[in-house]
Amino acid sequence: MGLFSRKPKLPPAARPPLAADERVLAWAAAGNGEGDGVVVASNLGLWLPGRGHRLGWHEILKAVWSGRELTVTPAEMVTDRGGYRMVADCPAETYLLLDPGDLPHQVRARVTRSVAWTAHHPLPGGGGRIAARRVAGVDGLTWTVRLDPGTPADDEVLAETDRLVADARATTAPADV
Repeated sequence: MGLFSRKPKLPPAARPPLAADERVLAWAAAGNGEGDGVVVASNLGLWLPGRGHRLGWHEILKAVWSGRELTVTPAEMVTDRGGYRMVADCPAETYLLLDPGDLPHQVRARVTRSVAWTAHHPLPGGGGRIAARRVAGVDGLTWTVRLDPGTPADDEVLAETDRLVADARATTAPADV
């Protein structure tokens, strides 16, 4: 591809079932390009080969670009605590992208942009990360807690995460004018 040439449009057969207000931002063939699928970044999230649904940007805990491979670690909801969700790492998924184009940049920018606030806190028996994430197309923030490996999700830890999330919500809420 030359300096000013554009990547071809996403082939119709590879196009995921986009929502009415969803648009493709970047895409790349995964694997050797012979039927392994495509990775598609949209304004609402990331479509990965072998999945029948989109991962919202707020559902991606980590995305790493090695220069050839994109590794995505999705979040899995463990429980809904009323004002926030406890999440855990799903297995990381790695895709070889031989002609990545703008896809790695879009993934990094969108995942980063979805994080409105984050802080790590010590907890009884370990620690955890509290995050407020923006959800594309939704007003407000979605709050999550991801416990560090080995941290027990017992009553003492849950009571402390309830308190920490309430405090974080109070400090990040817009002031009444």
